[in-house]
Amino acid sequence: MTPQRLELGPLPEDFAAELRGLSANARLDQLDANSGDNLHIEAPWTGETIGWVGAGNEETVNEAFRRARRAQQSWQHVPFAERRQIFSRFHDAVLANRELLADMVQLETGKSRNGAFDEVLDVANNTRFYTNRVEKLMSPKKRRSAVPVLANSREHRQPLGVTGQIAPWNYPLTLGISDAIPSLLAGNGVVAKPDSSTPFTSLLVFKLLYEAGLPRDLVQLVTGSGRVVGTAIAEQCDYLMFTGSTKTGKLLGQTMGGRLVGFSAELGGKNPMIVANDCDMDKTVRGAVDACFSNSGQLCVSIERIYVEQGVAEEFSRRFSERTKAMSLGAGFDYETEMGSLASADQLKTVDEFVEDAREKGAKILAGGKARPDLGPYFYEPTVLADVPEDARLVREEVFGPVVYIQPVADLQEAVRLANDTQYGLNSCVWAKPETAWNVGPQIQAGSVALNDGYVAPWSAIENSSGGMKESGMAARHGDAGLLKYTAGQNVTEQRLMSMRGPESLKRKHYAAIMSTALKLGKKLKMLP
Repeated sequence: MTPQRLELGPLPEDFAAELRGLSANARLDQLDANSGDNLHIEAPWTGETIGWVGAGNEETVNEAFRRARRAQQSWQHVPFAERRQIFSRFHDAVLANRELLADMVQLETGKSRNGAFDEVLDVANNTRFYTNRVEKLMSPKKRRSAVPVLANSREHRQPLGVTGQIAPWNYPLTLGISDAIPSLLAGNGVVAKPDSSTPFTSLLVFKLLYEAGLPRDLVQLVTGSGRVVGTAIAEQCDYLMFTGSTKTGKLLGQTMGGRLVGFSAELGGKNPMIVANDCDMDKTVRGAVDACFSNSGQLCVSIERIYVEQGVAEEFSRRFSERTKAMSLGAGFDYETEMGSLASADQLKTVDEFVEDAREKGAKILAGGKARPDLGPYFYEPTVLADVPEDARLVREEVFGPVVYIQPVADLQEAVRLANDTQYGLNSCVWAKPETAWNVGPQIQAGSVALNDGYVAPWSAIENSSGGMKESGMAARHGDAGLLKYTAGQNVTEQRLMSMRGPESLKRKHYAAIMSTALKLGKKLKMLP
């Protein structure tokens, strides 16, 4: 692995001040940078502090909702053409500022340049899709009645009000704004909490959206802890979008269920990869590297276990391990470095504990397996294990780091059984000839199944919704459902000619006979779908 180390200077104070001024915390610019009320933001590459933001509280959240609700009352009446113009300008601004956005993502997360640029593309892709789709989705739709002649029925979609968003640290650009885009286009306001360790990316990208013309108070960003700010958002929002751990998702789900308010969540995963005997080995090995080690394995859809048919198990294990050992690891703003740092000391400790637990219980390290303090405080080598015993933690628990294990299987039936033997069901992938892959893929209990790809193909298929099965989440993002979930369906129906109950002069017995005959005729003529 090529050692690379980067020395960082502090974030320019004028830039930091401009970003801090975008927070919903009105006191932010007056706080002392050394105050205990502030959150100090660290660059994982070096451990240096790059800036600080204020720690919001319940009062901050209350004010954020007050402003957002007031702004939303006007925004919901803004014509779709005007909304589209704003987001079209934002789309262009994201691409025009792609290098700056990628810089900020890397500074806050420690990921590679390629990983950061993936986030830029994703935000632009989401923006374009929903900007082009919103008017069609939100326009009234004609719906059939049981007796079409007597009723004119239409389905309207109404914005919910002010939606809440709690975003994680691992994809601060993508998950910091992409879920807010369809909500805003649908006519809602948003109160959002960036993760405490990656607030500047959210502040920067929303700055571009404000500059594109979005009403300033419509989105409120509140920085602070999940326990305080996140809880307060869940207790006030009209719909909550959460991305994070299954444990926290369950707690938030209880809050939302108690309020009878909608909830969408992408949660944890223990994502399997299946390698068939008829795979293209060159493509499979290269694809496995991306599937397992993109963003240093710190993404919900990352592959953490690989089941390989016996006929190719030895070759795959050897070639994949060799390719993993050859990965370039380090810090830098170039596009050549393949893997960056873990995000924090906690992540490093977790990854190391998982690997050491497996090693002590007899697992074999095929590649990696150790931290790299020579590169920076939180670097850890991409790691491949084999012969992992069933009682090792990493067999069933989510590592959320650059760690994967390989297990040979007798056939694809065994691979599918093992792939489904988990509490999770977020992502999976199958590497095989197309006919084999299309046969195996639908048998896996996961919200997304990538065929001859790790996760990018289904994620970029934005017209198709992506969600989780089992304990990996509920509801979905992307597709029409990714916008409609932020709306309420409304049944608006006009009674025509006469009442559905028939004329008052008609005896009820005759009415019953007539309606029964009409329904039988309707069934025969297939008058309703």
